[in-house]
Amino acid sequence: MNGLTGAILFVLWLIAVAGGVFALVHAARQRKDAFTAADKLSKPIWLAILAVALLVLFVTSVVGFFGIIAVVAVCVYLVDVRPRVDEIQRGPRW
Repeated sequence: MNGLTGAILFVLWLIAVAGGVFALVHAARQRKDAFTAADKLSKPIWLAILAVALLVLFVTSVVGFFGIIAVVAVCVYLVDVRPRVDEIQRGPRW
């Protein structure tokens, strides 16, 4: 890649990897029962999904087929699973 296109792809890759690392660390620090209480996949499954997604992001491009799947997996965790797990552990906000 050259010039501006390469810089944009590098920034996208950095954002995707940072999100993946954050999601993996967050998932590792949560209680195991919070995932099932939130009616989501179990903690070991999410850890495996996020670890594989992070590995894929290190090996491939963010805009490639597997890179997009990895980014979607990280986004699903960050947008859907993480808020529910946090809510279960903190309790409802009043």
